[in-house]
Amino acid sequence: MEIALQNQNKVTAYYHLPGLFEFYELYKTFLPIFRENREFFYDWCEIGSIYGAPEGSLWGGGRTSFGSANAKDVFGLMNDFKISARLTFSNSLLRQEHLSDEQCNSLCSLFEKSCVQSGVIVHSDLLADYLKINFPNLYLVSSTTKVLTDFEDLRNELDRPDFKYVVPDFRLNKSFEKFSSLSDSQKSKVEFLCNECCNFGCKDRKACYKNVSQKNLCEDVPDHKCTAPDAAGGYRFSKAMKNPGFIGIQDILDSYLPFGFSNFKIEGRGLGSAVVFEFLLYYMTKPEHILEVREKVYLDSMLDLF
Repeated sequence: MEIALQNQNKVTAYYHLPGLFEFYELYKTFLPIFRENREFFYDWCEIGSIYGAPEGSLWGGGRTSFGSANAKDVFGLMNDFKISARLTFSNSLLRQEHLSDEQCNSLCSLFEKSCVQSGVIVHSDLLADYLKINFPNLYLVSSTTKVLTDFEDLRNELDRPDFKYVVPDFRLNKSFEKFSSLSDSQKSKVEFLCNECCNFGCKDRKACYKNVSQKNLCEDVPDHKCTAPDAAGGYRFSKAMKNPGFIGIQDILDSYLPFGFSNFKIEGRGLGSAVVFEFLLYYMTKPEHILEVREKVYLDSMLDLF
């Protein structure tokens, strides 16, 4: 059954997709399908950006990246399809000496030249200030790794002129009464994290993100041990759909777009490309065309999703 907007005013949901470097091969196959067979996909959605970081990025955070794609190839793909690229540099523990990192500076210099403005997802105010001075053509996104669960903290973050977008903690997703109190300019900056699988009552998210930051700085620390009762099962999209903070396509159409919210982040950098492809099918593809899109991707002899 076709899912359509209830009103006739044209509004658009912009998806911010995972795996800029991690799933380059998937996007190299998927993006031509999205462009050439646009009728397969909902006309109310577009790709707002693709985010990620290469393996070994000192400024990286959120998830440990295993992205191995060549930066110039990634840059070329984003330019060809006129999609904003976002570098995920959300390390929370950066110090002054880390700002001279050659790899991360080179990536910022490269993506600052893109034909569609690129951005950087940041946690550290030290890094945000550095980027504003040295790479002023890159926009900044306030990272969900800040774990903004207090709505007044979120409101203050939205009022900061440094950030084009702010990603609140997923546990605020259904705080509709509070979100309705935002101004239009504040609403335009909110980017909801849709498909988080983390336990809704988790109290360790900051500790988990800190552990990733420590590892990206090559600190010798043990892995963070998640204490959630269902942690051993890993990520399951079916489980994420049952999360109280989950935002599905009907939620987007019925509750978020009509009230002025248009930016939606899909997590998944640490997952496999086959799982991320399922997100693209669910969030973007008309049900009657899912098989055709799946066939076009799976039958690409150069792409191995498993």
